Amino acid sequence: MTHHSGARAFFISLGFAFAAVLSGSATLAQAPGAPPPDFGAPPSGEVPILFNDHHVYSKPDKLKAGRVLAALVRGSTVLVPLRSLFEQTGATVNYDPTTRSVDVAKPGADVKVTVGKHSVLINGEERPLDVPPEIYRGALVVPLRVISEGMGAYVQWVPDRRLVIVRYLAAPTPTPEPYVPPTPPPATPKPAPPTPTPAPPPPPTPKPYHYETFVAGDYDFSPIVYNEISPGQHGRDSFELKGGFEFPLFGPTWLLEGHYRHFEYVHPANGTGALCAAGAAGCNTVVGNDPIYQPGLCPSSDPGCVTVVGAPGTVAFNGLGQAYVPSFYAKEDDAEVHFALKVADPRVYVGVGGFFKHYNYLGYPSLSGFGGGVEKIPDFDDPISVFGSAWYYPVVSGNYTYPTSVFLGPLSGSQAKLSYSVLTYQAGATIDLGNSPLYIDLGYGGEQFHAKTNAPSNTSYNSPFAGLGLHF
Repeated sequence: MTHHSGARAFFISLGFAFAAVLSGSATLAQAPGAPPPDFGAPPSGEVPILFNDHHVYSKPDKLKAGRVLAALVRGSTVLVPLRSLFEQTGATVNYDPTTRSVDVAKPGADVKVTVGKHSVLINGEERPLDVPPEIYRGALVVPLRVISEGMGAYVQWVPDRRLVIVRYLAAPTPTPEPYVPPTPPPATPKPAPPTPTPAPPPPPTPKPYHYETFVAGDYDFSPIVYNEISPGQHGRDSFELKGGFEFPLFGPTWLLEGHYRHFEYVHPANGTGALCAAGAAGCNTVVGNDPIYQPGLCPSSDPGCVTVVGAPGTVAFNGLGQAYVPSFYAKEDDAEVHFALKVADPRVYVGVGGFFKHYNYLGYPSLSGFGGGVEKIPDFDDPISVFGSAWYYPVVSGNYTYPTSVFLGPLSGSQAKLSYSVLTYQAGATIDLGNSPLYIDLGYGGEQFHAKTNAPSNTSYNSPFAGLGLHF
């Protein structure tokens, strides 16, 4: 009883001291001789609050508008109602019942407290509290000094007057700086007129496609021939003729081309031949007495011994597959015709072709067949151009007639198919002669025969060539 009575007496005295200060300040504001204002008495067991020289409690002794109007003391700490006091400073007070925490915020300051927690967050910095916030009569009360200083209040203890002064001074309005007219920006120099961009030159007009027509004649230099009558003889008086023309048809470009080759060479033989009966001593030949095949000793090292067409048949009949052929001058003529479609530039074609061959010896038949290939013809838009081709004919054949001879038995005068597979090829270049339509044509080419039905042997012909051509 003594302790509580002494504390109550102390804070009532403190309240009267606040009232005295207020009365003095109020007197300054009132007319001379006016009585001091009657603020009434604080609630029992509490102390009055002075805030900016005004009592916050009111008369009579009860709560007004949900506001606690007096302060509590816990030890040496004064607890004040948070909402009623700090809303006076213009702060916003938000209470979260879930965490029992309060956030007090105003521009430039933010305070967060939690009921029963011995610390407070002031602008994000945690500070200790001797007495934690508590709920008193339904209102949250908080320590006065730490919270007030956190919100920018002025709290001072005047010991000789036993007086606590709490003032909240609004932030001074900043004095506007004197108006200084802006310095006008320096005059922007007038830009130089832009240099006109030269118009790009018009794209070159594409050169119209020129459909070529060309012919050429070439001489074959010392062609080499390998076959059943030539063990690698060099030919003579051999030449080639070729020509072609391009043309459009149904949109694409096509090529029609022809190629003719003539070559000559000697069939060598050591003996002159003589009449004898086939199979007789010194006359081992297939045919024996015949205008073409002469008697002689075969096989032997004499190059006059020739493997005959259909040798397997003659061997089956009389055991002999060769006949003796005296020396003579052989001639062969080849011809090709190509019809092709252009598939790439410059002037590359793929197509079909026909091959034809004629012999002037030993009763060999004319041969013919069909195939296909690829052709690169000269591009005469350029002063120097290359060309080349490869054509393959899988079956080139003809019907061979055996000589009429009693020595051939049932084969005499009969026919047998003679066939080869043939590859022809060439590669070369053309050189224009000034602005004339003439050009030089040179290169290397030939053909290869692979023996098939009844063929005596594989054959080949190849030679460098050069000549003149004419294009339109």
